[in-house]
Amino acid sequence: MTLTDRQIRAAKPKEKPYKLADGGGLYLQVAVSGSKLWRMKYRYGGKEKLLSFGPYPHRTLQSARRARDEARQHVVEGRDPGEIKKQQAEETNRQTEHSFAKLASLYLDKQHKEGRAASTISKNEWLLAMATNDFGKTPVSEIKASLILSTLKRVEARGTLETANRLRSVIGTVLRYGIALGWLEADPTPGLKGAISRPPRNHRAAITDPDQFGALLRTIDHFEGQRTTQIALQLLALLYPRPGELRLAHWAEFDLEARVWQIPAERMKMRRPHRVPLQTDAVALLQELKMLSGNYQFILPSIRSWKRPMSDNTINAALRRMGYSKDEMTAHGFRATFSTLANESGLWHPDAIERALAHVEGNDVRRAYDRSEHWEERVRMAEWWATEIQKLKRLQS
Repeated sequence: MTLTDRQIRAAKPKEKPYKLADGGGLYLQVAVSGSKLWRMKYRYGGKEKLLSFGPYPHRTLQSARRARDEARQHVVEGRDPGEIKKQQAEETNRQTEHSFAKLASLYLDKQHKEGRAASTISKNEWLLAMATNDFGKTPVSEIKASLILSTLKRVEARGTLETANRLRSVIGTVLRYGIALGWLEADPTPGLKGAISRPPRNHRAAITDPDQFGALLRTIDHFEGQRTTQIALQLLALLYPRPGELRLAHWAEFDLEARVWQIPAERMKMRRPHRVPLQTDAVALLQELKMLSGNYQFILPSIRSWKRPMSDNTINAALRRMGYSKDEMTAHGFRATFSTLANESGLWHPDAIERALAHVEGNDVRRAYDRSEHWEERVRMAEWWATEIQKLKRLQS
């Protein structure tokens, strides 16, 4: 005799659990607490086994019967419905465990362990939050280019083209990390190149005319602000580092006797350690700076707290005070000045100039074979540049 919904609803708990049979091995177990659970008895491989289909009324009578019929069909086909259910549960757990949100979290943890800059990690967290809000629960193996594109298009529609392109890049980086972990087979983001608008290139302003650069150098020498700010400007001109590399430099990185500045990988943009040869003029400036800040960790401490480095706006603000607008010269522009004049001199190998600027070869094969730092040539080039700076200062003096 089969069950009806009326019988099931009317079933009351007793002192002991009891069963209400529906046929074909399906029955409803009524617990002492009053809860009602669908179960099914079946035989497979000569053994009696049990399946659970969930509680009533979450699982209705009709739904329980469909589950029973499907399980019986599996037995007829020579498959164990219990094992099939177990595999389905494992697949569901795997998909939940291998979600994009989970992978993004693991990727950010990896960046922390690698010692990536806090600003880089923070920016990636902000970007990835946009993606996880949209498809964070989606298993990475099911993420298609169209799903990512819909997110990118929303960002693009706000007019933030740079953000949209960076988001595409960081999503791709996370998915490629997932490939390494075995979570998915392919990264769909390369197919999205060109699908969103690119922002116009905005090169940092730099003075590359020798006469004009000489005038800037003379203006720096007559700067009337903080001496540490003036030295920072002079070191940027002499050593052509990225402003952040100089601003965050620690005294422990400098060997003035050996005339070398060792910048650790975690502070470099490309996460590779970098050596900078120090000319006589640079050593003299650093020795003077050591008398001003030698007792502190940073060579250029903040004027507000010696525990913090100089503000990232200090150098650009000094250039503005000297009359140079953001469209004429920036702190980062000293690198472009050096690169332009060094290349135009024809004295130095282009690869040596690129290594001096801590640029990494874009060609994977060439990068694999060209491990040279061009150190000896870079030392000679640094001394040439220091002499060139003195010459440029005298051009219109």
